[in-house]
Amino acid sequence: MRRVPSDLSWEQALAWRLGRHHLLHRAAPPDLVRVAGDICGLHAQLMSSAELSAWARVEGLQRGALDHALWERRELVKLWAMRGTLHLLPAADLGIWLAALGTYTGRGMTGQYRNDALTDAIATALQGRVLSRAELAVTVEEITGDPSLAEVIRFSWGSYLKPASWRGRLCFAPSEDGRVRFTTPATWIPGGVSSVDRAAALREVARRFLAAYAPISAKHFGTMLGFGPARRRRMLESLGDEAVEVDVDGERVWVLAADVDVIASVEPAETARLLPAFDPWTVGTSRTALLEPEQKARVYRPQGWISPVLLVNGRTAGVWSHELRGRRLRVDLEPFQPLPAWARTQLEAEAERLAACFDRRLTLDPG
Repeated sequence: MRRVPSDLSWEQALAWRLGRHHLLHRAAPPDLVRVAGDICGLHAQLMSSAELSAWARVEGLQRGALDHALWERRELVKLWAMRGTLHLLPAADLGIWLAALGTYTGRGMTGQYRNDALTDAIATALQGRVLSRAELAVTVEEITGDPSLAEVIRFSWGSYLKPASWRGRLCFAPSEDGRVRFTTPATWIPGGVSSVDRAAALREVARRFLAAYAPISAKHFGTMLGFGPARRRRMLESLGDEAVEVDVDGERVWVLAADVDVIASVEPAETARLLPAFDPWTVGTSRTALLEPEQKARVYRPQGWISPVLLVNGRTAGVWSHELRGRRLRVDLEPFQPLPAWARTQLEAEAERLAACFDRRLTLDPG
């Protein structure tokens, strides 16, 4: 690693990052899976938000396209990933992600032996099968003879299923009659999951996060991945001269060396977008650079809720909400400060675009 002088500004950095996130120029519908990979996965805490995150980045995306890629073509996989949160990741890259995620410990869960026994039993139960949570609990008890492991599956709200997900033993299958169901990636993904060296996987994950979310502080880089100071330092060091530390408006941040000159040459463009709750951009960017401190509580809310935001030139300029009312879609914009006319025009166009996606007529409160 090396530190290099730079005169980068956040305006340039955010314009470059908007391009990397397909928010400056949207991708075409056939590129949906590639877009998910470019931003290191779609957050799937709410599937409706994952769909809107894709909508924000793909022009002309049809309703149901995400489900089709996930459940029918199986080009995306839903599982617990970074920070123990649900993600949709490209199936073709799953070997890389699982090799890196497999380095997680229990992340606060006690009883390593218990976790290992449960993970092994889950892997056996799901091999070549699709099971509901209740069915998985029964099968695990049959395999282990331990009713307490079955109780963990039934009532843990998924917490004790996460190690099985990180170790490539569990992913989501299509729900049935409102019941969540699980299977195993090895038999769910056409062609199975490739085996990747862990050190190489951690290096590649570091490279991909910098390619999508730089410039980023070392601390926030680790927070996004769910790794502590020692691991994040080793991951950045593993990139050698590929990663450099630069100064952006007085803040020390990391970026891929190959991207420094590109960022410096970017001409910021006027861009306003509607991003949904839990959008990867909002989760994965430096809060100090993109949001006034007094507005933080309106975006990063209790119980880990992350609000839908108005994105103006890469900065969080407000929040918004939408509601289906019969044949109409109501969209309410709540800017933190008065917006320039060009931003209002673009956000109104975004709202119209969203209404068309839902096949509804728009009712807009511009705030």
